[in-house]
Amino acid sequence: MVVYLRGLNCANCAGKIEREIKNIPNIKFANLNFINKTLLIEAVDDEMEDVLLNAKSIVNRIEPDVGFEVLEEDYDIEEVEEETDDSSRFEIIKMVAAAALLLISIFLKNKNIMASTVIGITSYIIVGYKILYTAVRNILKGEVFDENFLMSIASLGAILIGEITEGIEVMLLYSVGEYLQDLAVDKSTRSIKSLVKMKPTFGNLVTGDTVRKVNPKVLQTGDIIRILPGEKVPVDSLVIKGSSSLDTSSITGESIPVYVDIGDELVSGSINSEGVLEARVEKSFKDSTVSQILEMVQNASSRKSKTENFITVFAKYYTPIVVILAAIIAIFPPLITGAGFKDWVYTALTFLVISCPCAIVLSVPLTYFAAIGVGSRHGILIKGSNYVDTMSQVDTIIFDKTGTLTKGEFKVTNIIGKNNNEELIIKVAKKLEEHSNHPIAKSIKEYYPREVDLNIENITEVPGRGISGKLDNQIVLLGNERLLEENGIKAEKVNSIGTVLYLAIGKEYIGSIEINDSIKDDTVKSLRDLRNLGVKKLLMLTGDREEVANDIANKLNLDGFKAGLLPQDKVSNFEDIKNKAEGKVAFVGDGTNDAPVLRLSDVGISMGEFGSDAAIESSDVTIMGEEMNKVPLFMKISKKTKIIAIENIVFSLGVKVIVMILGVMGYANMSMAVFADVGVALLAVLNAMRVMLIKENI
Repeated sequence: MVVYLRGLNCANCAGKIEREIKNIPNIKFANLNFINKTLLIEAVDDEMEDVLLNAKSIVNRIEPDVGFEVLEEDYDIEEVEEETDDSSRFEIIKMVAAAALLLISIFLKNKNIMASTVIGITSYIIVGYKILYTAVRNILKGEVFDENFLMSIASLGAILIGEITEGIEVMLLYSVGEYLQDLAVDKSTRSIKSLVKMKPTFGNLVTGDTVRKVNPKVLQTGDIIRILPGEKVPVDSLVIKGSSSLDTSSITGESIPVYVDIGDELVSGSINSEGVLEARVEKSFKDSTVSQILEMVQNASSRKSKTENFITVFAKYYTPIVVILAAIIAIFPPLITGAGFKDWVYTALTFLVISCPCAIVLSVPLTYFAAIGVGSRHGILIKGSNYVDTMSQVDTIIFDKTGTLTKGEFKVTNIIGKNNNEELIIKVAKKLEEHSNHPIAKSIKEYYPREVDLNIENITEVPGRGISGKLDNQIVLLGNERLLEENGIKAEKVNSIGTVLYLAIGKEYIGSIEINDSIKDDTVKSLRDLRNLGVKKLLMLTGDREEVANDIANKLNLDGFKAGLLPQDKVSNFEDIKNKAEGKVAFVGDGTNDAPVLRLSDVGISMGEFGSDAAIESSDVTIMGEEMNKVPLFMKISKKTKIIAIENIVFSLGVKVIVMILGVMGYANMSMAVFADVGVALLAVLNAMRVMLIKENI
């Protein structure tokens, strides 16, 4: 269940809301994304109504002005209602008017103290009435330590001890800082929200001779759709008529057009650039690639990084501690030293201004949110900010070979028949691989596109070995040398750095098919970039033969490899490497055959399975496309994000602590304290937005 909180503007309050909602009985999980203003709740189904009532009660107590809307599961970020331009204009007019009155008050201070005071108080009420009202209302509801209370008590305290101008400045500077901070956050989230522009809004459903425009959500598997030039592909589908080129940049981050013809797959969210296409729907809208991407991006904040979790715990204790220290400073020094209360009360009020932790509570999650957004823009789907954190600590990366380091574009290069029976060999192989989507199977079908009239039954995959079937009551085996050996058949070994499939019918060895793959164009540079980013070990685990693996490892200068591995062998070898590694270990594979290893790794990255459900399901990070350069780009994003998050923590706390010390020593006034709060928050937010500037070049 997703709940939208319209008007939520306090990052610290958002943390309080999340903590209290997690304590509601029957809550399984709760996560409040302050950036999106969305609250994700998982609860016992039959208790959801009570849970929502309790959640609403908590929200109304902590942030009474916040709206509370229950959204559909497939909600769109763009459909979430935003603040209107009129409201923004009103805030600007209010701050300008208050500033003008403050200047007049200062000008009249030495000429007419009464007029100066009245005008000053008017300025204070104009800019601060909403904050004062909210503070009083929250106190009555038992919520004391929020930013409204802190700024109200600090500014009113300054006025009461005779520092009227400074009290007004505190409220005005705070309002200006909050407004600029909101603008910066809004700009950042707008950049991220632009990702949802890939979402199709309609599809052209073909029914007989008629074509009608429909909502993509009503399209069902098997429906026929028409995509005109300039239109988005509404759902994942298969071309049955026409040819064209597609702009897939919104999915993969790559601007190079993709040519499609009859029989090719269309991925939802891509744009038809040229011809008219007709296609058969393969997946419903909810299960299509574009919906999965949007769901991942919108829900990624539910998996928080360690840095974010630290900030959540820190904020819980930081403000009350500083408020207690402020009370101690206001009371005990005057009692002990006999000094006047005014100066120490002023120092205590300065402490109060500094005590709101919004700078780090807001900027750190925004940093990770921006990282997920910039990754998605480049076709890198990250399931949670915890994986961004973890990737920054990876020092060992293990790769699968086929489709990862290599193109996975196999070509049949040689057929060796024992008795000049090459055509029989390729025909049997074609029939055995007829229903397989494996790259090797595709290469055989491309090499021999004609129909095969052989009747082969009981076709079964033999994991890690090959495939078997039955022809005229004889067992047919096609696979590696071990498959034949295990069935008592001796193959005539072929020396090749490619993949060799051996064929046997009955107990007789028939011949072999040699298939070759090639290294991806960007693999060498990508591996070099990973080393430059601090990765110590680059390893390979593959089910291919020793000779093939050795050739690839030497060409790529890998630190080690293991070949001839069955799926279970990959798991055991991976665990051994992981146990010996100094840092975190990532695995990069195709997302289907490597699912067990992807799940075991600290960061599982699937690639080369364009739009695959299995890839998205089994991995922590999915690369929508086959480019190896996205792996170092993800590491670059992760490392830069971690650095910026730490910078914001150190900067925010550092400035606050310095101003606190200067305040105690009598060198800091309340204006400096306001900068230490909202000014630092604004700078931290702007710093967080630097993540959005990360480019592909390493």
